[in-house]
Order: sequence, then C-alpha cells, then structure tokens
Amino acid sequence: MGRLRIGLLSRGASSYSTKRLIEASRARGHSVDVLDTARFSLIVDNAGGEVLYKGRALMALDAVIPRVGTSMTLVGTAIVRQLEQQGLFVQNGSHAITVARDKLRALQVLGRNGVPVPRTGFGKSGDDLGALLDALGAPVILKLLEGTQGVGVMLADTRHVAQAILETLESMKADVLLQRFVEESRGRDIRAFVVGGRVVAAMRRTARGEEFRSNVHRGASVESVRLDAAYDEVARKAARVLGLHVAGVDMLEGRDGPLVMEVNASPGLEGIEAATGIDVAMAVVRHVEEALAEPTEALREVAALDKGHVVAELALGPRNRLVGLTIAETKLDALDVRILSVKRGTLAMPSPTASTRLFVGDVLVLFGKRTSLETLVAR
Repeated sequence: MGRLRIGLLSRGASSYSTKRLIEASRARGHSVDVLDTARFSLIVDNAGGEVLYKGRALMALDAVIPRVGTSMTLVGTAIVRQLEQQGLFVQNGSHAITVARDKLRALQVLGRNGVPVPRTGFGKSGDDLGALLDALGAPVILKLLEGTQGVGVMLADTRHVAQAILETLESMKADVLLQRFVEESRGRDIRAFVVGGRVVAAMRRTARGEEFRSNVHRGASVESVRLDAAYDEVARKAARVLGLHVAGVDMLEGRDGPLVMEVNASPGLEGIEAATGIDVAMAVVRHVEEALAEPTEALREVAALDKGHVVAELALGPRNRLVGLTIAETKLDALDVRILSVKRGTLAMPSPTASTRLFVGDVLVLFGKRTSLETLVAR
C-alpha cells in the first residue's frame, strides 16, 4: 500500500480520538488532514457539484474517515454524501451514519433483521403512552431521541413515576422512547468495537454506585472483556445490518443473551484503548488501506449460459469508470448488462435499486454478454 492522503472529518482536532487517528495514519506512512466539519460548503448541480473547504476546492484526497458529532449530523452527512457522489472512499457512509443516529429507526432496522434488541415503545399522544407503559411494564427506561452520552436517559421504577416524567416531556414537545429495563444488566453494558466486519476490541462498562447509566463520561469503570461467540456474532451483525464499517455496538447482558441497545457510528477510542490496551486507531487506518487496496480487475466467470451470456463477478478498482455512479447513471442497460447484486465488505445487496451508488472495492455480480462485460474492466 502506497502513501495515502487521508482526510479526517472532525470538529475536535485536539480530541483523543482525532489525535490517535493522526498518530496511526502517520505511523503507517500516510499524510492526514484534519478537516473541520463546520468549514465546508457544498455546490449541488447536474454536473456532480463541488465540495469547498474554507472557500476553496477541497484538496485531493484518497479517503475520508468521518468523525461526525451528534450536533453536526445534518451537516456532516451532507458533506459525506457529496464526497461519496464524487467517488471518494468514505469509511462510514452517509446513509449508515444517518440511520445509526436515529435511535428509533436504528432499532427498527436491527429488529427487522433479526438482531436482538430490548422491547421498545414510541408514541406521540399522551393518551397512547399509558398503553405503552402497560405493554412494557415497570421499571422502564425513558430516552430522549436526541440524547447522547447518557444525557436524556431516565429510569422510572414505577408506572406512576414514568407517567409523571412522560407528562413533563410531552409538555416540552420532546420525543421519547420507552424501553423495557433489563434488570439483570443494571449499571453495566458491553461495548464491542467493530472494524471491517470483525470485533477488534471489547470492554465492559460498569456504573458507579447506584447510577444505572454505564457511560464512561459519567464515571463508569471499564475492563477488557473477551466476547463469547453469541456476543461477537450479534455485534458484527448489528454493524453489518446498519452498513457501518466502523461501529461501537453497545449491548446489554440479558438473561437470554445479548441485546443491542445502541450502535455508535463515531465511537470514541479513549475508553476502549485504555481498557484493552489494543491499538484500535491502527485497526481503523488499516481498514482504510484494505478498502483502497486496488483489486486486480478481472471478470470471474460464475456461470456460462447460452448465446455468449455469462454471470460473472467484478471487483471495482479505483480507476473503474463505474465508481461514484448510481446504477442508473452507469447506463449498463444500454449494453444489455444487469447488476444482480452488490457486495460491499460484509454487506450484501441483492437486486440493488437504480439509486444504489457504487464504490471502490464493491464486488458486482453481473449478467450479460461476455464481450459487453469485458468492457467494464478498468484498463
């Protein structure tokens, strides 16, 4: 792997995570630029648009590692989306970040795809919240949808207390989730750090005293933990389902096994590295290298059909003309070529839609005439 120029999208140039990613990048011989999320501006047009940084065209980059803070989600994902549309490799995509940041939507996606989650309720009308309390029982956790680092998370030991909290929040027009309290995991959870489809480090966080929230920012103690197969599999699946290459998967230790509480798209490095002694920052940088390692572009024939038609696989290299385009924009239909599926890391997308955008490293399963497919290989 040659020297890369990596952009680190972050508002906190002095934060622990940012400094560690800079160190890891430089240790691997790469140059790294810290790009303040607030100093970007975008131009959107029919020619692909532009990304400006501090009022000038963004410097040439090989990859971007996004560290998008919660308060900058809208702006940060807009920037990431524009970079993706220009064919640049961004380690966590805009769609994945957006879904992970929406706590309710993330739980819906996880639950629909068989990832175990705590029983959760959501409602807007005060008249209906009572029914949710009946369905979930007490004690119950109440979470503001916009909360982070344990802020806006409340434990109601009784139905009466829960009803009082809900009435207060309703008067503030706040959106809140209700979640069954997992008593057996009171005051502790497990954070698994997933990079490139595998768990590279894991820790258990334990709250102090009577505190039920196990956030490190609230003084929780941390210790390295070796995940058993069930927890490892659930953590990897949660990241894969949400489409995150880098993720902090928070799991409760339920009586019947792991329950995914939340998936963080910009997980901090300080706690996990301190607890485990593992160089997680280096794992993140190595994943960028692996993603950008130029595959030898060749069609791998899967099945030969009649009249010269084949089903074949093609891994997209950095110079392939398809990179950065949506399937509709590739105009492959004019060549009588169909994309049957797209594999992106550990994520498989069968029958992708016309709006699916293609990136470096994607493996396409194609159907068409052999002669037409051969024209898609980068020269």
